[in-house]
Amino acid sequence: MNASLRMAVLVSVLGLAACAGMQSRTAYVPEPKAPSIMDNDEAYIAYVERVARRRGIDVVWVNSPRKTAEQVAQETGHQ
Repeated sequence: MNASLRMAVLVSVLGLAACAGMQSRTAYVPEPKAPSIMDNDEAYIAYVERVARRRGIDVVWVNSPRKTAEQVAQETGHQ
């Protein structure tokens, strides 16, 4: 065998070995996390961006709005 053929066989074997070692998580679903006051207020952000888009304004969030304690209490059912 010449050197280039040996190198091609070696690279292909290493490539197949790397693919065989990968795990697939097709059914992986992360656990839902509990609501927190550190979460972004996604509904408010979507509302502001939707109104801004209609008016032709670009929004850049420097400090994105966070959920209030009341919102978190409503989501968790602790009123």
